[in-house]
Amino acid sequence: MLKNSSSQTITRRRFLNTAALGAVSVAAAACSTVGREPPPMEPVAPAGPALPDYATMYGPMIDEGFEIPAIPIDKIDPQFLRQVVADPTGEKPGTIIVDTTGHFLYLVQPGGQAIRYGVGLGRAGFEWAGNANVQWKQKWPKWTPPAEMIARQPELQKYSVDNGGMPGGLTNPLGARALYLFQNNEDTLYRLHGSPEWNSIGRSVSSGCVRLMNQDIIDLYDRVPGKAPVIVTSNLGQAVAGGSSYRRAIPMDAGVPEEAELLGRLW
Repeated sequence: MLKNSSSQTITRRRFLNTAALGAVSVAAAACSTVGREPPPMEPVAPAGPALPDYATMYGPMIDEGFEIPAIPIDKIDPQFLRQVVADPTGEKPGTIIVDTTGHFLYLVQPGGQAIRYGVGLGRAGFEWAGNANVQWKQKWPKWTPPAEMIARQPELQKYSVDNGGMPGGLTNPLGARALYLFQNNEDTLYRLHGSPEWNSIGRSVSSGCVRLMNQDIIDLYDRVPGKAPVIVTSNLGQAVAGGSSYRRAIPMDAGVPEEAELLGRLW
């Protein structure tokens, strides 16, 4: 094993100083070693990039008068927490890609990076895919279940379009934000939205739409200032089969609320 020469060699000056100590040094030598330096310190590995402060990122927050509870991040697979990753999509910055196989949503950034969010998706029989645009967005949106959903769940009749829908709030299925997806100037009735059900992230349990944790949909909402292209696919990095055609499924919303913000003109 190689030894550090600086810790093994006694210099001339140290030798003279030791000799000058006289009898005191000789006596001390009986119970200690004269001239030994501390052992060399182990090399310290360079610090890596700072990890996200997830405790703050997913902590409690007050938004538009609503108190959003903290997310128990220790109960969530770390891969589904918000993070910056190398862009696996090859799409232009500003594009949103939903990977239905991995249960991820990517917002493409400049420089070959993307912000990745974990999502919950529609259960079997409600999957969907295609190309669209974020045409409208809304904070704490009203929810109006479509007729197909009410037919399956009659208890939702009180939230129908005719009854004015369900007001925004902590128990609203659309959560803290909704991004409304349009295709060819037509509402697809599919949404990117928040959800209080954090334990559904990374799973396929919801009816039709793409859900994010409320803290994540707020972050995504603020990063989409204008009309943004959206690709929903099970083949990440490949063109969606059928071009811009949706594989239709039963949606979970009946329309865009009047209070929603228009992003780019309709044409």
